[in-house]
Amino acid sequence: MKSIYKMPLLAAMIAASMTLVACSDKAPADNAATDSATTDTSTDTAATASDKLETKFVTIATGGASGPYNIIGTSLAEIYAKTFGVNAKTQTTGASVENVNLLTQGKVDMVLALSDVVTDAVEGKNDFKAAPITNIQQIAVLYPNVIQVVASEKSGIKNIEDLKGKRIAVGDQGSGTEVNARTLLEGFGITYDDVKVDYLGFADAADAMKAGKIEAAFFSSGLPNSSLLELEQGIKLQLVTINQDKLKKIIETKPYFKTFEIPAGTYGNAAAIPTTAVMNALLVRSDISEDDGYKLTKALFENLEGLKNAHQAAKDISLETAQVGMVAPIHPGAKKYYDEQAAK
Repeated sequence: MKSIYKMPLLAAMIAASMTLVACSDKAPADNAATDSATTDTSTDTAATASDKLETKFVTIATGGASGPYNIIGTSLAEIYAKTFGVNAKTQTTGASVENVNLLTQGKVDMVLALSDVVTDAVEGKNDFKAAPITNIQQIAVLYPNVIQVVASEKSGIKNIEDLKGKRIAVGDQGSGTEVNARTLLEGFGITYDDVKVDYLGFADAADAMKAGKIEAAFFSSGLPNSSLLELEQGIKLQLVTINQDKLKKIIETKPYFKTFEIPAGTYGNAAAIPTTAVMNALLVRSDISEDDGYKLTKALFENLEGLKNAHQAAKDISLETAQVGMVAPIHPGAKKYYDEQAAK
């Protein structure tokens, strides 16, 4: 009986071995095809090690949950996750000042921040007067943060000068909005001693105005601001005018401000409202490698349509203006990308 079953068993073992060899030879080709198809969907290039980031995580510090920073930052994180397969996420924060501090401390990898705050950071002024910040670099100039000063219509406030003696919200303490408000008020000869200050973010400021607890508020963001759009449905708003002649005097010493108008119809306003704006900056830690900086910059500009679909403010982000008004040292990877584009 032993000799009868020995040969079939041996034949079966040989056949199984040949099958395993055949499968082993075929598997890499099948995997390569799968990887290529997946990569074509997201980046239109073959998946190789050179397409990946050295870092495995990209954490982007943004701002309040309802603000443009968080909406645009979330869209950018999705782009990075899809393009590079990294664990990309956003972190809601008190915005600009907190973001720069988080970046300096190495707790996040990328941040959105206002150019006036970044200027203070690299020059060691105001919130950063302990010492200039030297370990952050800029990827791009993004879109203008429009300073939207609003009041309830019944308050009678129409101009910045009318804010004296009023209770106003100036943004979260240490936020870019609060820095804008303080600097702008000082430019018009108004200090915090001349007003009653509440440190409220966008959503809380809108709720407070609706409840009659404050008379005016500063909203520094891209247009339109979702909290203001919602507030407009609840009360009659007055968009506060900023005198452009006086603003130009402020710009002489604070060049990060620029003249701007809130277009007619943005918040039901019949005419354009003269105001000011500060450009937003996209920053990374300076220890991000040149190669990663290049790829992060490239992915940003190759996926602008996605950002524009996420929030209207992103329509002002462009390759042509990405280096105009940079206030922090440019990251070498970003510079490599811009130089490459200029040479085309």
